[in-house]
Amino acid sequence: MTARKPNAAATAAHERLFPGHISTLAVTDPELIEYFDNFAFDEVLRHTGDVDERTRLMTQLAAMIAVGAVAEYRVMLGAALTADVTPVETKEIVYQAVPYAGMARVFDFLHATNDVLTDRGIELPLEGQSTTSPDTRMEQGLAAQKRIVGDRAVDAMYANAPADEQHIQRFLSGNCFGDHYTRTGIDVPTRELLTFSMLAALGGADAQVKGHVAANLHVGNPRSTLIAVLTGLLPFIGYPRTLNALAAVDAAAPADR
Repeated sequence: MTARKPNAAATAAHERLFPGHISTLAVTDPELIEYFDNFAFDEVLRHTGDVDERTRLMTQLAAMIAVGAVAEYRVMLGAALTADVTPVETKEIVYQAVPYAGMARVFDFLHATNDVLTDRGIELPLEGQSTTSPDTRMEQGLAAQKRIVGDRAVDAMYANAPADEQHIQRFLSGNCFGDHYTRTGIDVPTRELLTFSMLAALGGADAQVKGHVAANLHVGNPRSTLIAVLTGLLPFIGYPRTLNALAAVDAAAPADR
């Protein structure tokens, strides 16, 4: 039987990101690993040129949190750190996931991140990145929400929410945006790519994916960047969720034909 191994380009990419790591699956499942690595670490990467490697890895980590893939997240977090994603950035990816995936899911990823960072000799806690206080989070969050989503859209959300749901709108402004989007460590356009990646990976969040396609366009992430991000996510989140997110991109930013 001929040995099945990934091609030269996939092997080189794998060695760059995971230096010295030999997958046990390459021994037990060589056929799958051959064509998965050829796809994820060669073919796919030829179509992600609109995002740099660091950003691609950050969006992949965000998506892995959304799908609950703790084991793969640990491996890819190591790759991200090898590719010079900073410890602060890795923590900010996890924090950014809380309002979208929920703390129940994110809890395990926070511990996994702490374990990986500690194993690399990085002292915790890291320097804080919060810029708001309990007294300012609502005002600054609402301002950030309007900058990202747009004044009209935010005003409409408040206007259309029944009286007994107004507190949810305030939570969105004060918590989702005030506690998270106002943080330093990762800029707003990158945070929007992370959010888009999480929502695409979650599944069942089509309205929110559509809303954050518009938000990405609003903060300067064009269609080509969103397509590149989804291309990088495809091997890890599958075709159905990728195609649903592509439909949202096509609706908000149709391709030139």
